[in-house]
Amino acid sequence: MKKISLVILLAMFFLPAKAGKIVTDSLWSRVLGISVKFNAYLPDDFNPAGRSYPVVYLLHGLSDDYTAWRDRGGMKTVVDELTGTGEATPMVIIMPNAGGPDVHNTWNGYFNMPGWSYEDFFFSELIPAVESKYSCGGSKGRRAIMGLSMGGGGSVVYCQRHPDMFSSCYALSPWLDDKGREVEGDDVSKDKLYLVSQAVREHSALDFLDNATEATREQLRTVAWFIDCGDDDFLLHLSTEFHFKMKAAGIHSELRVRNGIHNWEYWHLGLRLSLPFASRNFD
Repeated sequence: MKKISLVILLAMFFLPAKAGKIVTDSLWSRVLGISVKFNAYLPDDFNPAGRSYPVVYLLHGLSDDYTAWRDRGGMKTVVDELTGTGEATPMVIIMPNAGGPDVHNTWNGYFNMPGWSYEDFFFSELIPAVESKYSCGGSKGRRAIMGLSMGGGGSVVYCQRHPDMFSSCYALSPWLDDKGREVEGDDVSKDKLYLVSQAVREHSALDFLDNATEATREQLRTVAWFIDCGDDDFLLHLSTEFHFKMKAAGIHSELRVRNGIHNWEYWHLGLRLSLPFASRNFD
């Protein structure tokens, strides 16, 4: 009997951990006039008929696409580990496409600009479609947004402009403004890199705080904010300026400056902090 018990215990110990899965899906957008691909991480116990899940919108950066967090960020390994240990709640994670590597000729960006009304698509088409199909979200308290670089800036601005939609925002190395020409497009031909850089400038997260009324600031206080940027990141000055503007406006915001630069090593580790943060701020 003892030998049998030992065998059972050893078998249980070496059983593979429960893991979620990533599915690739697409959505036809009337707004954009194209089919938009996205990856969806579904937790191990995913059962849309039996329960509803909180949702995280995980945004990629400039020159990447919907596969980046899966293939370069190793997000599945991180999410499986965090849900396995209980540090993160089981959740659906949506990784939508908003760009591509040919930044001069391919649309990149999360904001509306001439010929590319991505923000309209995101809120009027993507969110309703995926939350219905994957039985997730449905309210501010069960929805979070996060991203890196261009996606980090997009996350911040989306929460500024739609604070009733998200419980938390975690921005990694966020591109929050382009007034210093942090990302230079071709001003002569006004190619697509120029247009996304101009859109970031026009949707400046810093200017938004400067112009915010007290009523707007009160709405921003309903969102949990976290900015995470490396000490040698070329966008660090934007994160620190944003943080101090938030403090001056009386809006609580966490700022972490870890050792690192603008790369996947930094963002992969940041995911281990961002998902527990989102979990703590879900209803």
